Amino acid sequence: MKIYTKTGDKGFTSLIGGTRVAKHHIRIESYGTVDELNSFIGLIADQDIASHDKEILKQIQDRLFTIGSSLAADPEKSRMVIPDLNLTDIELLEQEMDSMNEQLPELRHFILPGGSSTISYCHIARCVCRRAERITVHLAEESAVDEKVNVYLNRLSDYLFILARKIGHEKQIPENKWIPRINGSQP
Repeated sequence: MKIYTKTGDKGFTSLIGGTRVAKHHIRIESYGTVDELNSFIGLIADQDIASHDKEILKQIQDRLFTIGSSLAADPEKSRMVIPDLNLTDIELLEQEMDSMNEQLPELRHFILPGGSSTISYCHIARCVCRRAERITVHLAEESAVDEKVNVYLNRLSDYLFILARKIGHEKQIPENKWIPRINGSQP
């Protein structure tokens, strides 16, 4: 099977179901951004982090493929069976966040991204996740989108923030607290 098809050379691509749309179509933007997020999740999983976190990230990558499949399908024409996103997938993220939060000091400041490459990767993934969420919310205003997709992306961005904190805590890297400059004072 060849990877290149030449069918997209003129700026159009096909959704699952056969509908042709411009490559800049919001549906393409939505699943393309989810794919970008999935790549960053893979980058985080490749770092020196706890094996449990690697396992959860692998499950997240699987769910992101599910979400991408859902977003890539024309809701009116696709007859293909698409994998399901379940409430238990969202609950897993919530349980993981609760568990990580139990290990962390209380959050009293905004946190600036940084501290180590791994922490920064988590924050980059969090930002890409928020962008994916914004795009899918916009898409949902125009077309059918499983509402669990937006909920999942919302929880995932929170999960990535807490994961960044957990990794820093485990590696004894101080959090990069934001101390706002007010009236010319130097933080």
